[in-house]
Amino acid sequence: MNEKQNPLFVKADLLAKEAYQIAQKFPKHEMYGLTSQLRRAGLSVILNIVEGFARQSKAEFRRFLIISFGSLKETKYLLNFAKEQKYLTDKKYSEVLGMTEEVARILWSSIKSLK
Repeated sequence: MNEKQNPLFVKADLLAKEAYQIAQKFPKHEMYGLTSQLRRAGLSVILNIVEGFARQSKAEFRRFLIISFGSLKETKYLLNFAKEQKYLTDKKYSEVLGMTEEVARILWSSIKSLK
């Protein structure tokens, strides 16, 4: 299976794109703060999956998936923080939180399968 057929890749890619869309609507004064942090964290989830996949070693792939999981937790925190700042509606927050939880389930399952 190539990476574009992998459900983890597909879901994490969608999450990164959603993080960018959300951050685009933040106030201008957040450009170098929350906007930048959310974009980097959301993108880091998929980038670590891709880099680990490219290493062609189960141990290396697992290591990068663990890093990706950390980035996912960071993304979740930043989304919650944005909601508290009233930069996200409850509806949008619930929607993207569901995405993060789906990625987390697949990611954790992948990590466990590579032991």
